[in-house]
Amino acid sequence: MENIDLNTWTVIVVGLICLGASIAAAFSDSKVVATALESIARQPEVEGGLFRAMLIGIGLVESIPIIAIVIAFMLLGRLG
Repeated sequence: MENIDLNTWTVIVVGLICLGASIAAAFSDSKVVATALESIARQPEVEGGLFRAMLIGIGLVESIPIIAIVIAFMLLGRLG
């Protein structure tokens, strides 16, 4: 295997960070929605409150991968 320079490793690592963050966000979002839908199915009268809580939960879950991707691109800009 050839010697790979630092810039190439940086791009590979940034890609892996973005991939991991997007996969984690997808699984977490599906867990939040599945739990909310299960709760709505058990108690339909609290649908409005659970729907709002679900949207807030999805927003909070999505903030972590977005922060990870921003940090990854900051590293790419600093090292690249």
